[in-house]
Amino acid sequence: MWARPSQLLSRGIIGMNRRNIRYIGRYNNRRLYPLVDDKLKTKLLAEQYGITTPALIGTVTTQFEVKRVGNMIAGHNGFAIKPAKGSGGKGILVIERVDNDGFVKPSGAKLSLEDLHRHISNILSGLYSLGGAPDVAMIEALINFDEKLSEYTYEGVPDIRVIVFRGYPVMAMMRLSTAASDGKANLHQGAVGVGLDIATGTAVRGVQFDRSRRDHPDTGHELASLRIPDWTNLLELAASCYEMTGLGYLGTDMVIDRDRGPMLLELNARPGLAIQMANGEGLRSRLDLVEKQSDRLNVKERVAFAQRHFSRRGELKDLPEPELAPACVST
Repeated sequence: MWARPSQLLSRGIIGMNRRNIRYIGRYNNRRLYPLVDDKLKTKLLAEQYGITTPALIGTVTTQFEVKRVGNMIAGHNGFAIKPAKGSGGKGILVIERVDNDGFVKPSGAKLSLEDLHRHISNILSGLYSLGGAPDVAMIEALINFDEKLSEYTYEGVPDIRVIVFRGYPVMAMMRLSTAASDGKANLHQGAVGVGLDIATGTAVRGVQFDRSRRDHPDTGHELASLRIPDWTNLLELAASCYEMTGLGYLGTDMVIDRDRGPMLLELNARPGLAIQMANGEGLRSRLDLVEKQSDRLNVKERVAFAQRHFSRRGELKDLPEPELAPACVST
């Protein structure tokens, strides 16, 4: 069952048109987009601002350098290969461990060094990049994600998307990889999205394929007990990306490393709208409130404001209303 436009409006759901015109068009200067569309530029900028990111093992910029990858990854028992200009998780190859037979993915599938060469060549050719432009391959150290979260995910690292508006964290969700999503934390590929209370980092609602869920489809673990460690620190890290990029409407993708704490994975100047489904609530009222606030507050003050005003305390629950499709409407 689909919700009518009047129902979406009454619940504060924003659609693509409003997002693009009212928020992205007004608050995101297009000349700043390369700072977030290129993951390598984002990583180097984050280092300047003291924002923690996964360690960079190396980069491959030309086809000639592909043959040197074996030397680059020597001594690393696991790593991730990413296109610098990729989107939606496309082109990311995770190697969980290395043994005598080859490179082992989280699924258990094994690849040869030639397979890695082929994948990197495809990245360089622009197979996964925005607009098919020639790209750069990044090789990063693996994230040692907090073991407290292992029961909530399947063969992949769960990440946390936080929407930051004018420096205020306004809405958040955790994306949990599944067998359907091939171990990737991508909702469109079948990952589970769990809405998070901005005040506490606890679960408020779970969804998969636009339908409510109370447990993880592969591990069977219930979602209501999910609580993100070091939550306030994570929000402050996300909020500080406003000063780092100058972008007023921003999606920050974060992870929790058991040794290094909250880390920035990547940024998005055009974050999707499915986060509203995961939270069972629209963004509009929160964005309207932030527009009335001062630009002079610092990061800690903005996070404290968000935690006071955007709390959703309570247990994870299903909503009785029809399933919403906010990414498809044009309100």
